[in-house]
Amino acid sequence: MAIKFDTRYPSVDDLRKRAQKKIPKFAFEYLDGGCNDDVNLLRNTSELREVQLKPNYIKNHGGSSQRTKVLGLEYDAPFGIAPIGLQGLMWPNASEILAKAAFQHNIPFILSTVTTTSIERASELTEGKAWFQLYHPTENALRDDIINRAAAAECPVLVILCDVPTFGFRPRDIRNGLAMPPKMSFKNILQVLGKPNWAFNTLKYGQPSFETLKPYMPKGLDLKQLGKFMDQTFSGRLNEDKIKPIRDMWKGKLVLKGVASEQDTEEAIRLGLDGIIVSNHGGRQLDAGQSTIKPLETIAAKYGDKITVMMDSGIRSGPDVARAMACGAEFTFMGRSFMYGVSALGKKGGNHTISLLKTEVQQVMEQLCCESTQDFSNHLIK
Repeated sequence: MAIKFDTRYPSVDDLRKRAQKKIPKFAFEYLDGGCNDDVNLLRNTSELREVQLKPNYIKNHGGSSQRTKVLGLEYDAPFGIAPIGLQGLMWPNASEILAKAAFQHNIPFILSTVTTTSIERASELTEGKAWFQLYHPTENALRDDIINRAAAAECPVLVILCDVPTFGFRPRDIRNGLAMPPKMSFKNILQVLGKPNWAFNTLKYGQPSFETLKPYMPKGLDLKQLGKFMDQTFSGRLNEDKIKPIRDMWKGKLVLKGVASEQDTEEAIRLGLDGIIVSNHGGRQLDAGQSTIKPLETIAAKYGDKITVMMDSGIRSGPDVARAMACGAEFTFMGRSFMYGVSALGKKGGNHTISLLKTEVQQVMEQLCCESTQDFSNHLIK
């Protein structure tokens, strides 16, 4: 697919600024914010950008290819779209826009359990190539049914989430009524009236809801009952007893997302997982934690030959992708960057953002003299 993007928005930061103008304040703050005082949110990107790479200029170069193989699957770029909850809140139909764009560009799209498109619809849009991220249910029967649906939808990879034993403390969302249970305040309604394009598209596509969970939700839930349903239905804390049955049941590739320590990496290896995503949930869970690049460097060096090591959180650009891969990530994922794109440009936002990031990665590869994405590690300045 030809790499082409809207030159009026040649950076993710440009998309972020436009997104802030296009969507209601409560939706933008849900997308943009971290937890507590945003310390780890800011640390994620600032410490990643301390990584420096060394170019080789006087050297024969056979061209640069972004094609990257991970978990036995081959993609046209070394990055994918991370799972994001409530995508339709930020921009109506956002999850479908991104799923379509990911399929067209041959990059992975990970569907969250709590986003606004169903497993089946995501599979239809991607011809069975969408990955699925599971929030662990409290009931085994519900867990098994969701996993069976993901298998029937031919999802090649199941991602289980380990970094949400509790919901992050997010002051913006609490002020905006987006905690559980959510509420639409008069202030939020005024914000919606000030964004007519967002409001029109919300009317067109309908109020966002947890599409994958609809078969299990009693009809006619009010907002307070929805919060109670979510609390009763999911238990985010994982352990061996919860992971082993999933490993036994799931025949495809199984990945643990939210790993931030050597101890959890060793557990993932012992329990037979195929990969891990080193992540701190985009800085939305533990403000006192490390940035993702710090544990990645240690984990990749120590365990990279035993399990596939990937990374998300803090990655916002093509150079960031290169930095993460130079430090040992075999693949990378981004969430906010793509949501800024869709929130800024609507149905064109997915293609624009992927094309922009591909262009940036290609420029870094050619500048460094990398023929493949595996070459990034040879350019790390230690």
